[in-house]
Amino acid sequence: MNALKDYESRPRADTLKVRTLSESTLTFADLGINPAFVDALAAEGITYPFPIQMQSIPIAVKGTDLIGQARTGTGKTLAFGLPILERITLPAPDSRPQALVMCPTRELALQVNGDLTVASAGKATIVTVYGGVGYEPQLDQLASGVDVVVGTPGRLLDLVNRRNLDLSAVSVLVLDEADVMLDLGFLPDVEKLISFIPKQRQTMLFSATMPSAIMTLARTHLNQPINIRAETSHEATTVPATTQFVYQAHDLDKPAIVGKLLQNPEATRMMIFCTTKRDVQRLSDDLTERGFKVTSIHGDLSQIVRERSLAKFRAGKAQAIVCTDVAARGIDVDNVTHVVNFDCPDDEKTYVHRIGRTGRAGRSGTAVTLVVWADIPRWKMINKALDLDFSDPVEAYSTTPELLEALGIPEGSTGRIAQPAAKEETPRKASEGAEARRPAKRQEGRRQRRSNGVVIREKTEVPEKVGEAKTSSPQRRRRRRVRKPSQD
Repeated sequence: MNALKDYESRPRADTLKVRTLSESTLTFADLGINPAFVDALAAEGITYPFPIQMQSIPIAVKGTDLIGQARTGTGKTLAFGLPILERITLPAPDSRPQALVMCPTRELALQVNGDLTVASAGKATIVTVYGGVGYEPQLDQLASGVDVVVGTPGRLLDLVNRRNLDLSAVSVLVLDEADVMLDLGFLPDVEKLISFIPKQRQTMLFSATMPSAIMTLARTHLNQPINIRAETSHEATTVPATTQFVYQAHDLDKPAIVGKLLQNPEATRMMIFCTTKRDVQRLSDDLTERGFKVTSIHGDLSQIVRERSLAKFRAGKAQAIVCTDVAARGIDVDNVTHVVNFDCPDDEKTYVHRIGRTGRAGRSGTAVTLVVWADIPRWKMINKALDLDFSDPVEAYSTTPELLEALGIPEGSTGRIAQPAAKEETPRKASEGAEARRPAKRQEGRRQRRSNGVVIREKTEVPEKVGEAKTSSPQRRRRRRVRKPSQD
C-alpha cells in the first residue's frame, strides 16, 4: 500500500504511456489480489495495472461503492473484475449467481466474460447471456450453477421474468459502459433489474462520460460512492496517443480514399464506421470488390454471423471491419492501427467512442474523419465541444498529394489491388430469340359490339401462329335482343 501512496503522490504525466518497470514497480500483487489471480494474469503478460485499476481495486475490494470514469481502452474491465473475484465465495454455497455485470452490447459482454475467465484461472463459473441466440444453452448453464452472470439488460430481464435467473443472492453489481446503456435506451430495463437485487450489496458504475441521467442513476442506487477519475478531463475526452486527421471529402470519392489508406503498410487492422446498416454493407462490398480482405458487422446480421466476423477480424484474417456505432459499442480488439469515420459522427460522444477503438492501452493510433460538405456544421459543433483544431477541415480528394503524404499512403497506390470482375453475358439460344419475337397468344374470349342499340356478343378464336391458315370457318353465333312491338 505504500507503493500505491507513492504512485498517487507523483505528478501526473500529460499523456498516457506504456508503463515499464522503471516507471512503476507497482504490481497486482501489491494491490492485495489473490496470488492465483496474479499468476493467471502474468501468464497472459499482464503484470502492471493501469491508473484506473490502481485507484479502483484497493477501494473496491473493501466493498465500497464507487463511480469510475475513464476513457475507453484503459483497463476498466479488470478494475471491477478483480474485486468481484476477491469478494465472491469460491466455491459458491449454492447455484445462484453472486455477482452481476450489465453490459450494453453482446460483444462487450463476451469480452468481459473472456477477461474474467482469464483472471479467475478457471476457479469461477462465469456465464454470458444476451439476445439474438437461443435460450437453451444459456438456460442449461444457469441451471448447472454459476458464480458470475454477465449480460445485456434485455435478455437478463427476460430470464428474470421467466424465473430462470434468480438474483436474490447477488452481492456485487456492476454497470459497465453506463453512458452507452443510456444512449441505447436500456436504463428502464436496468432500473427493473436493480429492483430484483438485494439492497445490501456493493454497486460499481463505470462510464467514459457522465451525463446527468447517469449521475441521477448513481445517486439513486449507489450508497455514498467514491468518485474515481484516473485521468484529467482533457485526457478523458481525447486520445493523446492517437493522431487525428479531418478532411472535407466528396461522398463518391471516399471509398477510393479508404482503399488507398488500406494500402498503407502500417494499416494492418482498421475499423471503419458508417452511420447506417445499408452504408456498412455497401462499403464492405465495395472494398471487397477492390480486392481487400474486409468483413462487416451491423444490426441486420445474426448473432452467429456477427461473432464470426468479429473473430475473423481479431484473428487477422480481415484487414478491416466496417461497422455501425451500435454494433461496435464496447468492442475491444487489440492493436487497431487505424479508425476511419467514413460518415461524420452524430455528436462528440460518438466521436470519442469511435476513435477510442485505437490508441488503446498506451499504444499509438491514427483516426481519419471524412466530412462531406453538408456535415460541416455538425462537425464544427463536435470540434468546439472537444476543443480540437479542425474547425475548418481541409478539402481533399483521393489524388491530393498532401492527403497521401499525411496518411502515409505509398506513391502509386490506386485504392485497388484486384481488377473488377468482368460481367459475363450469357448468349441467348436461337429458340429463345424466336420465342421472344413470337406474338403472344391471345386467349379465347368474347367480343361485344353495339349495333343499332342492340348488344351483340361474338365468340372469337385467334390462331396461335402468325400467318397460319384457317382450316375451317367457325360458325358465329349471334344473339340478338328482339324488341317487342309497342302496345300503344
